[in-house]
Amino acid sequence: MTDTFRALRNQAYRQWATGALVSNIGTWMQRTAQDWMVLTQLTHHNATAVGWVMSLQFGPQLALTPLAGHLADRFERRKLLIYTQSAMALTALLLGTLSLLNLINLYRLYVFALALGIFSALDAPTRQAFVGELTGEDDLPNAIALNSASFHGARLLGPACAGLLMTQLEPGWVFLLNALSYIPLLHALRTLQTRPWTQSSQSDHSLLAGLRYVQQRPELSILLLLIFLVGTFGLNFPIFIATMSVQVFHAGPDVFGLLSSSMAVGSVAGALYSASRIKPSRIGLLLAAILFGVGCISAALAPNLILFAVILAVTGLAAQFFNTSTNSLVQLGTDPGMRGRVMAILLALFLGGTPLGAPLMGSIADHMGARWAMICGGSSGLIVAAIWTIYLLRRHQRSHHVPN
Repeated sequence: MTDTFRALRNQAYRQWATGALVSNIGTWMQRTAQDWMVLTQLTHHNATAVGWVMSLQFGPQLALTPLAGHLADRFERRKLLIYTQSAMALTALLLGTLSLLNLINLYRLYVFALALGIFSALDAPTRQAFVGELTGEDDLPNAIALNSASFHGARLLGPACAGLLMTQLEPGWVFLLNALSYIPLLHALRTLQTRPWTQSSQSDHSLLAGLRYVQQRPELSILLLLIFLVGTFGLNFPIFIATMSVQVFHAGPDVFGLLSSSMAVGSVAGALYSASRIKPSRIGLLLAAILFGVGCISAALAPNLILFAVILAVTGLAAQFFNTSTNSLVQLGTDPGMRGRVMAILLALFLGGTPLGAPLMGSIADHMGARWAMICGGSSGLIVAAIWTIYLLRRHQRSHHVPN
């Protein structure tokens, strides 16, 4: 097996990755159907409403970070994942059922978005830290990259499938399919063989211990700042793509789904490229941030649908390489006993900034147009590139400083 897929030599990781791929496809189908439902059925092309759905779905990352990180480091991660994945499956089942019974309005959908956000916030740091239990430290960067490839491979298939399904069926059927997609992952979690779980030997399992740990490591602090900026302002593509589809290109749900999949083509390529590398690259992270910013701004200025789709693919590659590189650098720079809390902080900053960024980008799209919203989002990549450049220059100077 090539180095690109070396983590798949581990049978437990293979089981996990197969179940996760099916679940991720269902998740992207639901996200696409949900955004389109809000934009075209529950409102009259109101991008701010889509932003609020995203805000409610990702906002709990901030509020629940202390609990999520504590649970991930204190209790058996496989059992925690069974509980959280089951809760998300039930949420999708209820949403689909009520949608088909015509009992969903915008405010009820907000409630479901919040419920999903709560369960996802509890799930995410545990899921991230659990990968290390399956593969060990040597294959961890490769497994992180393959997880991203799986997630964005699902992003390639999920939105396109959802868009095509919604030309014939109600979004509620898409939500029900997502509920079914959790079954393979839950089966894998119940049956896969992992190393015997041992509780962390550290006595302080609090979030404050995680914050102190990050504060003492300058590179971790800088990486988390970069993640916050891009996650808050740059990675609002459900809003960018939906509003560009409706406002600029006057397209239907099938084109919206295909455009989301177009970006996912680049994301899969970026993840697989990351997987082929033995270690994450700091210079590669810088180049990815620059390419993301330039790509996002170029997509905003695209004169036609085809060019927009092509640039989205390039932007997806850059975004994914940036995300995978930062994730790997953070995990490899963190002691295993602290990894749950540090990943909780990372995810809180990456996703928890959405309550600020998504409504803001939606408001810009409503008042200034979809193109300006994408330009503002892309600017975050260039700001991040400038911050990371300053850090690397200072790091280089310190490494070459010779005291008198």
